[in-house]
Amino acid sequence: MRSLLNFLLGASATSYWPVDSNQVNLQPSPQRAIMSANTQFELKSSDSSNAPVFSPRDMLSLPRPGVGVSNPDKEDLVIVPVSEHSFDKKKTTKTIYIAPLDSTDTPVEFPVVTGGEAFWLDDRTLAHVVGDQVYAVSLEYKTKPSSSLTTPKPPYLVGRFPSGTSPSNFKFTGTKKVHTTNAQEDVEHLLVFSAQVYDDYNLTAIKERDELWKNRDTDALVFDEVYVRHWDEYVGPKRPSLFSVKLGKNKDGNWELGDEYFAPLKGTKHHTPVEPFGGTDDFDVSATHIAYTTKDPSLGEPWHTRQNVYVVPLKGGIAPRHLTSGNHGATHSVVFSPKGDKVAFTEMIHDGYESDRARVVIYDLIKEVRFTLTENWDRSASELAFSKDGKEIYIVAEEHANTKIFVLPVPETPRNDDQFSSPETPKALITSHTSHGLRPLSSGQLVYTQSSLASPNNVFIYDRQKNESTQITRFAEKQLKDKKLDKGESFWFTGAEGKQVQGWVLYPPSGKPKDGKKLPCAFLIHGGPQGAWVDGWSTRWNANVFAQQGYIVIAINPSGSTGFGQEFTDAITEDWGGKPFVDLKHGWDYALKTFDIDPERAVAAGASWGGFAINWIQGHPEYGFNFKALVCHDGIFDTRYGGYATDELFFFNHDFGGAPWTKKGRELSEKFNPSNHVTKFSTPQLVIHGGRDYRLDQMEGLSAFNALQSRNVPSRLVLFPSENHWVLKPENSLKWHHEVFKWFDQYVGEGAGYGRT
Repeated sequence: MRSLLNFLLGASATSYWPVDSNQVNLQPSPQRAIMSANTQFELKSSDSSNAPVFSPRDMLSLPRPGVGVSNPDKEDLVIVPVSEHSFDKKKTTKTIYIAPLDSTDTPVEFPVVTGGEAFWLDDRTLAHVVGDQVYAVSLEYKTKPSSSLTTPKPPYLVGRFPSGTSPSNFKFTGTKKVHTTNAQEDVEHLLVFSAQVYDDYNLTAIKERDELWKNRDTDALVFDEVYVRHWDEYVGPKRPSLFSVKLGKNKDGNWELGDEYFAPLKGTKHHTPVEPFGGTDDFDVSATHIAYTTKDPSLGEPWHTRQNVYVVPLKGGIAPRHLTSGNHGATHSVVFSPKGDKVAFTEMIHDGYESDRARVVIYDLIKEVRFTLTENWDRSASELAFSKDGKEIYIVAEEHANTKIFVLPVPETPRNDDQFSSPETPKALITSHTSHGLRPLSSGQLVYTQSSLASPNNVFIYDRQKNESTQITRFAEKQLKDKKLDKGESFWFTGAEGKQVQGWVLYPPSGKPKDGKKLPCAFLIHGGPQGAWVDGWSTRWNANVFAQQGYIVIAINPSGSTGFGQEFTDAITEDWGGKPFVDLKHGWDYALKTFDIDPERAVAAGASWGGFAINWIQGHPEYGFNFKALVCHDGIFDTRYGGYATDELFFFNHDFGGAPWTKKGRELSEKFNPSNHVTKFSTPQLVIHGGRDYRLDQMEGLSAFNALQSRNVPSRLVLFPSENHWVLKPENSLKWHHEVFKWFDQYVGEGAGYGRT
């Protein structure tokens, strides 16, 4: 989630760059002719080349698998939601794949024509939610005499949610083994889900109130407090909350949805999943309770990151029980132990800092004691799951540009809060690529989802006894078979203050030249800034897509990056234009000496903080990068302005030592303000911005473009009015790639007179 918080910061009268008529040509810019040049540019593709090419269109057309979820008791099947876009049909289709875990049979494909979500009702029945309707999908899986998986009969209607509810994020207690005191299996199970509701928490009134809001006499929005807007939406009268409803079998043996809805969070001012990115990882259900994280209702959300963890009965009825200490920051990944007697979650210490180290905390609900498992472990946990016997806890955390899976024994609960120091360090089980989506099995095996620089998500099963993983699904394998994607090579060099800094290099499909030939290079700078280039798949900044267009790709994780220890992450705080650029320059010098790069054909691109870096490099030619063209996507142009305009104000306040009007905040935002260096802008630059980017307002992009144009620097502006901080719509993403590579080509490719590489 950090990589999304790539934003920031401010403007003042003193930050406007001076206009010197001796430097600025006030006549119409001759670059308009440049803009019309190279109109015949075409992205490299298999159709236009003599060899297979993994083009942006290919990447955007690939299946996009989600996380695999195994069935509850038999643990022999896994479901995977998959979306796939067709540019020819201009349509995205969604499918649920159902695959056996113990064979190599081809998964069964269940088309989800109208979208929706799916979850397990039992080992052989899926629930499929379409709009406000719930359907049951029966499965038949046989292993003898040969393996077969079928859907033997059509789905049937289970029930309807109140019209207009648009439920999401489902968790069903029926997937848990629940027993009453009489040792009889409890026949009443509840479905917990989230919905956007008004302050009355009345699901049945949503449709009517939506109509009233839509048809009100004016479209004015009036605010007495922030948020005014968040991520990509203006804040309206609805907020997310959790609800529960009975879901069980009727006398005929068919699944049936109840009609009485419970609002366990009503009257609490607790809103979860936490916007804008929260989902099922923000809450969990046991046989009797819901555990959830929510922003602290006593604090102003834009200035604070503190999230409290609570437990409440499934149907509510009593006040939620507070599990966090009150002296903490953000919390995430809330999970119950199998018996429901413990709750684990990740917790940061510092309120107002979203990239603090996330420790693993356990709260014993019986003994009413909370204790920290990973106080002495210098890694930041992002996902948790108890083993099926509750004796271990699995942890996902970044480490050295890979997202790994670790395991740690769950100790006996100490007598008092936090009087515990684990003698053990989490042991790494899965050590390469990007792994997540933990689903422990009772056999001790672990189902997880993994991607890499060369492959999108696939489901794997890990055998602890054999210490080996087996791949269950093979999405995109056929499409990528002949594309020669580079797996990426990790390299290290000495950066600022003598610290070791990591980076990636990827080559075009032709591989490393054997004749001494030098190749053009794309130097990519990540956002965050507390983020990282990891060995994982991306549909927005895919390093192999850049490589397949003929560029060596260099992607460095400078000071501020995650996964290299908290001190390294914290090193960018109050030093945006300092140590990170020492690292980037040292890394660039190392790459020029080590890899087959033509320094006269090098370009650079970055987004968010990476966009700030592009603007900062633009204004600091003395660094000597010598890039021939730059691309800034949703980047910061005026740091101090961003401190006022961004939605999550805590970010600027932390990274710049205070609000933009404070002494330190003002000084640092002016010290590291690209707009103060416009007189040095000279490198051709493409500026891209989303019109619904409220993390970094589009005025940042417009201002940068105006400055470049006024300085007579070859420049181009691409606006996506409907996109946020990211370009997500496939057609827009294809246009994004076309504009980026056309810009590069114009200065270091065929458009600049170089031969096709």
